[in-house]
Amino acid sequence: MARLIKAPSSGSRRRAVPKCRPVAWKTSWCDDCLKYICGFANAHGGVLEVGRNNRGRLVEVTDVLRLLEEIPQQVQSLLGIDVDVNLKSEQDTEYLEIVVSPCPCTISFKGDFHYRSQSIRDVAQGAMLNWFWARKYGRTWDAVPMPGMGLKDLDSRAIETFRRLGAASKRWPKEIAAESEAGVVKKLGLSLGGHLKRAAVLLFHSAPERIMSGAYIEMRRFRGAELLFEDVIKGNLFTQVDRTVDLLRTKYTRTPETLSVPVDAVREAVVNAVVHRDYAVSAPIRISVYDHRIVLWNPGRLPEGQQPDELTRIHPSSPSNPVVANAFFQVELIEVWGGGIPLITKACKAAGSPAPQWRNEPDDGVQLELPFVATAQETAQETRETTQETPGAAQETAQEVAPTTQETTPTAIAPTTRERILALLKAEPRITRRLMAERIGITPSGVKYHLTKLRKAGIIRHVGPTKAGRWEVLK
Repeated sequence: MARLIKAPSSGSRRRAVPKCRPVAWKTSWCDDCLKYICGFANAHGGVLEVGRNNRGRLVEVTDVLRLLEEIPQQVQSLLGIDVDVNLKSEQDTEYLEIVVSPCPCTISFKGDFHYRSQSIRDVAQGAMLNWFWARKYGRTWDAVPMPGMGLKDLDSRAIETFRRLGAASKRWPKEIAAESEAGVVKKLGLSLGGHLKRAAVLLFHSAPERIMSGAYIEMRRFRGAELLFEDVIKGNLFTQVDRTVDLLRTKYTRTPETLSVPVDAVREAVVNAVVHRDYAVSAPIRISVYDHRIVLWNPGRLPEGQQPDELTRIHPSSPSNPVVANAFFQVELIEVWGGGIPLITKACKAAGSPAPQWRNEPDDGVQLELPFVATAQETAQETRETTQETPGAAQETAQEVAPTTQETTPTAIAPTTRERILALLKAEPRITRRLMAERIGITPSGVKYHLTKLRKAGIIRHVGPTKAGRWEVLK
């Protein structure tokens, strides 16, 4: 049964809450509170404080004593779990603290599986639901068996390539070269209950993209918003890595001899993408090459509790696809667990290249940008473009002084950026801000800024719902 605790009113020391547990605020008790509790229980726990506004300021809560009795009963009745409900007081104002522990099983509220942690706040649906169920019950996506898939479905040439790599590796015994196909599969732990796991298909099937939508890599070469050429790389994951790096070294470079960024960094980045991406999402890995940088995007997410600034040093490894990662590790395509990103950073630094940049959004994948070593002229041009494309303090001040002029005069927007955005909207009316940012070379916030200006100037409009609508160019 839930514990009802009344805390001392003044100067009381609040019970310490682990930093990994998120804290949410609500001004009053309502159905939304049950969604928060459900989400915390499905994740790693959390604290809901009833009696604070969205800035954390205390507000008066009515019928506090009644809620102390009713909240535990409602939570138990509707969610089937127990929570700690504590009566707190600060500055002579009372509020409720609801402490939610992580639940070992999945729970739902009115049929929805809410999930709420430090980095993810969502209703688990589609690919997110698959990931949620797998993580909750200790099984990763790549470890799930595929009924009807056997050794006969694997590519013997792919297994032979793995044998050769394994024989050259210090991590596997030399006898791997004479190992049977069944023996390789067994040693890598690629079967369960007489069926091959999904990882086996990714590693050794000749065309995994036919079975798992999105299990391939798209590469595109841009000059500004103009698409120059593109390639689609399919096949098993080892083939995808080799072909992608080879194309980047030859077809996609500014000079035929060398890449504009270290080859070691590029190879590690590609390996990192195929090992850590979320294969439950049908979108492929996308690599965009521009005049001054390479951008790699994959539909994945950082491990729970890990922050982007922790990536640049060796960290505990928690790959999204550990079965796949193990195969790459055994043949030394992964050097050190948790050391891939530090290796990329080190390789760039040793070659005198700019530092790589990472961006992670829970619902929008992971993006890595590898800038090229630019000449002084290129650096000056990039600086001018950044100044034009990113609204700074001077622009914001001008908007406040003369808002009418800014909103009605399209010349307030950098012409090249406007033309690029309009060209993309005409060609792909349903394109997202993230893809526009990637292709144009500015931040998603910069794209949002320009879209807002274009809309206010009557040049474009958005038709339909926010996420599923389309853009129309009016002028």
